[in-house]
Amino acid sequence: MFPLQAFTPVLGETVKFGQRVPTLAEFYGGRLRLVAEPGTMHTYSNHGFATLGQIVEDVTGRPLAEYLRERIFAPLGMTHTDLVRSDRVSAGLATGYGLRAGGPRPVGDRDLVTVGGGSVYSTTRDMAHYMAALLGGGSGSILRADTLAAMFAPHYQPDPRLPGVGLAFFRHEIGGHLVVEHDGLLPGFTSQLSVAPDDDLGVVAFTNGSHGARAWLSAEVGGVVRDVLGVPAPRIRTDVPHRPDLWTGLCGWYSFRGSARDVQKWFIAGAKVSVRRGRLVLHAISPVPALARGLPLYPDDAEDPYVFRIDLSDLGVGTSRVVFSRTREPRVTAFHLDFVPLSFDKRR
Repeated sequence: MFPLQAFTPVLGETVKFGQRVPTLAEFYGGRLRLVAEPGTMHTYSNHGFATLGQIVEDVTGRPLAEYLRERIFAPLGMTHTDLVRSDRVSAGLATGYGLRAGGPRPVGDRDLVTVGGGSVYSTTRDMAHYMAALLGGGSGSILRADTLAAMFAPHYQPDPRLPGVGLAFFRHEIGGHLVVEHDGLLPGFTSQLSVAPDDDLGVVAFTNGSHGARAWLSAEVGGVVRDVLGVPAPRIRTDVPHRPDLWTGLCGWYSFRGSARDVQKWFIAGAKVSVRRGRLVLHAISPVPALARGLPLYPDDAEDPYVFRIDLSDLGVGTSRVVFSRTREPRVTAFHLDFVPLSFDKRR
């Protein structure tokens, strides 16, 4: 049994297991603050969902864990799933491991403060029930079909050439097929859930001790989805010519469009596009060597010279599109990544 977590614990949202977990009111100091105006940017936020969870408790007068068990887990037959470490899940918990030079070592247990933003303890069998509900239009009493469709629809789309972000789901297109997904991250544990709602297909994977799974697990699950759908993996194209006449407008420094939390989650603080040895290269301001040393930008669309592809094979991710936005002049204003919903605004 694996805990599904959608956060990185270094962000200060956890306490060591056995310590008292503060209430949200204590954790937030009695007030919330606005990080970004709705619709202006994508900001990864456990706090928004934690607040929604608190609202559910306030309105119903019941603990969120109890409410979710009655309204979601029990109706879906998820008998080994709970929001907190209850008696029915604690006996089957797996141990998370970190892989070190001397071998695997158990990772210290932690409890989540922002419990509404993640922290479901579950099994692959129970998550299959959950995926069946997502594929079955909400499973009747759990969600209405139009509500589920709204969750899968793009609510933030910085460029029409990108799939955008849904409600709690990242959106991707695989050979014309919509795929919605989310990962889970906690030291010692990594998880990935990917669903192709129009193809009645879902895949879930858990690990409790894999090196670098945060980067490669999503790509591996995506590969399984591709195989089932019969869609080949996208590759670097060699048939689309480079356009050096446009490079001057593309080169420059780009600021990360997001919050400090996003910087910590994705390990990218900004970027620079430059020409090096006759090639257009994207450098990320990041502690990840594969990103910092520079990624060549390869043209990926014969009809649109502002669409490129980068090779992230060193990270286990495969390839991904990079799309540059521009004004009518035209002046390049930003670029956007496809494999994660991140945008970077060009400095004038």
